[in-house]
Amino acid sequence: MSYESPIREPLVTGGKGYHDITEGVLAPLEKKPNMTWLAAFGLSAMVMTMGVSLIIWTFFEGIGAWGLNKTIGWAFDITNFVFWVGIGHAGTLISAILLLFRQTWRNSINRAAEAMTIFAVICAALFPLIHMGRPWVGAFWVLPLPNTRGSLWVNFNSPLLWDVFAISTYFSVSLVFWYLGLIPDLASIRDRAKNKIAKAIYGALSMGWNGSTRTWHRYEIVSLILAGLATPLVLSVHTIVSFDFATSIVPGWHTTIFPPYFVAGAIFSGFGMVQTLMVVTRKVYKLENFITLSHMDAMAKIVILTGSLVGIAYATEFFIAWYSGNTYEQYAFINRMFGPYWWSYWAMISCNVITPQLFWFKKVRENMLLTFIISIFVNIGMWFERFVIIATSLARDFMPANWALYTPTYVEVGIFIGTFGVFFTFFFLFAKFLPVVNMFEVKTLVKDDTVVDHGHHDDHGDQHSHSAEAGVSHSH
Repeated sequence: MSYESPIREPLVTGGKGYHDITEGVLAPLEKKPNMTWLAAFGLSAMVMTMGVSLIIWTFFEGIGAWGLNKTIGWAFDITNFVFWVGIGHAGTLISAILLLFRQTWRNSINRAAEAMTIFAVICAALFPLIHMGRPWVGAFWVLPLPNTRGSLWVNFNSPLLWDVFAISTYFSVSLVFWYLGLIPDLASIRDRAKNKIAKAIYGALSMGWNGSTRTWHRYEIVSLILAGLATPLVLSVHTIVSFDFATSIVPGWHTTIFPPYFVAGAIFSGFGMVQTLMVVTRKVYKLENFITLSHMDAMAKIVILTGSLVGIAYATEFFIAWYSGNTYEQYAFINRMFGPYWWSYWAMISCNVITPQLFWFKKVRENMLLTFIISIFVNIGMWFERFVIIATSLARDFMPANWALYTPTYVEVGIFIGTFGVFFTFFFLFAKFLPVVNMFEVKTLVKDDTVVDHGHHDDHGDQHSHSAEAGVSHSH
């Protein structure tokens, strides 16, 4: 039997039993979408369509449709790439690392966080492709495939190539991990489905799941193996992304603090987005008993920790620039604070360092409106952080003759906004057709007395309740 500290508040409230969890999580899936969902989905689909249209326009017009110049060859595109990759980190961290450390508070939020990871990586992958200008001509050059190019191969010394392998591996493992966790819940939907087509689709997706002890045992083994594979990926992917900058000689980039700094920032922004989604999801889908204030409190504490680490990294950068005695490094950081892009630097500091400190107060952590607002500020600040690192460092390099300023065009801004349309369109579809909360893992948190009190619900013919109980007993 698993042990839960009597001091900690319960992670499932309202005296919910196995059947109550099944009903509460699957109810939104089994009802027709309401007008609010249709309106939100329609809006996100329109924004996505706008973004796709501007991407197509970029292909026809060329990268000259953007505000890039001879000095600043990376700007919105790579800023948005790093931003979306960072958001994708919290999902795998919640799924893999917290699973290995047996943190049970992850059970209610891991499903949505994993889905968020997949959608964010899809958004991130768009930008390097678009940046190529003509991806159908050159995208295959990053793949070490047998070809007729003779001795011309990809440059394995380039961090840009490492990105391709790191992110594709990260996406693949995250997708398999997410789908694996869905299988028991897909079987529950299959057993409850009244429509023959839905029953056939969910039946195929559940891959013959029967809820036996052997099935659960194999499931847990595979989950731990995938968690072991995903854990180093969480730390390595954004480390490799940071190498895109750290291996250069550009002042402000050439620094060894980037790998841990980028990883902390990625987890920081990822948890900020998870908070944003969970505040809305728990309210709209009436999941307050499963995504409780304890979950929100734990996420807020991680935001405090990672936000503080990011703040320390900012201070360390300035200290090392001063301590190095390198004139170019010193000027790069002074320019960040007081140069032409000063507004982006101070927006970054305000959102990433100052605002999250409000989470030190328990009343703020338990206030969902304030949590939502702070989480939005976190993501705004993390976008500005990437913009500050990229644009301000390139705008003022070694030679004043090369100095230039960058102003984004409506095409770049529209494509970035369009990726939010892509992200939320996928998330709305996910929330409508798949369970947002991992039912069987939440059921492992239900205490025995709750199960006894609600044992009469098992007579309702919910096949998954019986198989889940077997799984819960096995897990314990």
